[in-house]
Order: sequence, then C-alpha cells, then structure tokens
Amino acid sequence: MQNPSLLAMAGLFALQSATAALSQDDKRHAAHLPRHEARLSYAVQTVSVRASCFPIRLRAILSHIAVKTGRRPIVTSGHRPHPRRHGSLHGKCLAADIRVPGLPERTIIAAARSAPGIGGIGSYCNGIIHVDIGPQRRWIHC
Repeated sequence: MQNPSLLAMAGLFALQSATAALSQDDKRHAAHLPRHEARLSYAVQTVSVRASCFPIRLRAILSHIAVKTGRRPIVTSGHRPHPRRHGSLHGKCLAADIRVPGLPERTIIAAARSAPGIGGIGSYCNGIIHVDIGPQRRWIHC
C-alpha cells in the first residue's frame, strides 16, 4: 500500500504543472491579439447596465472608439427589454449610450463616424452619445 502523503504530493505536483501549462497557453493566445482587443474595450456605468448581449459588430464599434480616443467608453445604457420608444434598437441589444469622460462630444462623435459598421449616431444635451448598428442616421436631441 502506498503512502497517502506521497499520493497527495504527487497530485498537487500534477495540478501545479497543469495550471502552469494552461497559463502559458493563455499568454501565447493573448500575444497574437492586437493590443486593443487584448483588453476590454468598454466599461459599464453600473452593474444594472445590460451589455453582455452586444453583438460583435457593436463591440467592435466600442473598441474602435476606445482606440481612436485612447479612452474606454462607459456604457450608460445598453439592452433595455422594455424600451420607452417602440422600435428602439436598445430593445434588440443593438445600441449603446456612452460617455467618454474628459473628452468633448465632437471627439467621440468623430471617432464613432469613422467606425466600420456604424449605424446611428445621436447626441443628447446631457453629454451622452448613442451608437448603434441599425441604419445610418444622425441626430441631436436637445
């Protein structure tokens, strides 16, 4: 019969080796990603903001804005299951309202305009910018 402490030590060694191998594998994959994609390209204002359902195209727009401005946008509103307006793209999780602290609205809008796949871009009096992947349109609500 084998010593239980030797078995436990062997198990710990195997677990440590496997963890180290996985860690190295993750580093290799991250090294192949462009720098701006290796980190999260946006933040949510509060935990109640729903952004996990954003499609890749909308996340790419937010990432583009982050790269162009050098700052992560803060999503103030994402998916709203019961939008105030019928037909709102927020209800389909295809739109985000954002702020980029410390930057003027025109800088954020210019970055959004140059994003591939951008649809609507709107601005509001409170400094929030709307971006979506619907049809191309522009508006200012003040």
